[in-house]
Amino acid sequence: MQVPLQITFRNMESSPLAEQWVRAAADKLENLYGRIMGCRVAVEVPHRHRRKGSAYHVRIDLTLPGGEIVIKRQPSIRNRVRQADATKVKKSLEVAAPHKNLRVAIDDAFKAAGRRLQDYVRRHAGRTKTHEAVPVARVSRISREEGYGFLLTPDDREIYFHRDSVLNRGFGRLKAGTLVNFVEEKGEMGAQASTVRIVAKQGERRAGRAASSAA
Repeated sequence: MQVPLQITFRNMESSPLAEQWVRAAADKLENLYGRIMGCRVAVEVPHRHRRKGSAYHVRIDLTLPGGEIVIKRQPSIRNRVRQADATKVKKSLEVAAPHKNLRVAIDDAFKAAGRRLQDYVRRHAGRTKTHEAVPVARVSRISREEGYGFLLTPDDREIYFHRDSVLNRGFGRLKAGTLVNFVEEKGEMGAQASTVRIVAKQGERRAGRAASSAA
């Protein structure tokens, strides 16, 4: 994963146990498709359920070459019970009581993400026998006040991009000469970048992986 996994807890205390579940599930997704660029996971207790503590929402945002997958899931124990023997389900959920529904919500969300990711892989398989290299360009000029800029490609073309196209809120870190990967599409005014990602230097990648492992 090119960008370290990001886990956020909303309206609830952070949970080291839940983080372990999320990281293990994210590793499985990466084993399924090794070109995942980033994964953001938000675990939330809606305000109306904060006292009960029994309803969890899980959102997964996967950044992929050329697109994103967004999953929103709530726990559904009834379906799990219908699909399997009740005793087996009970044993598989024998964790600390406050986390029972949370584990189900995380599992359900990542299962849905896995299915969507498999669909993505199938759609893109066969288009080319070898993976095409992600295009690389440098920022040629940028207007911070207006919120846009231009990329200069290796074949000397200039491609427009908007601040919202820059992943991980990286627009403020861009400057002339910054190396980026991008996804090109045809816009109303010509070629434009629908996705722009700053290319991390080798040392920064190591630091990111180390920080992710330490977490």
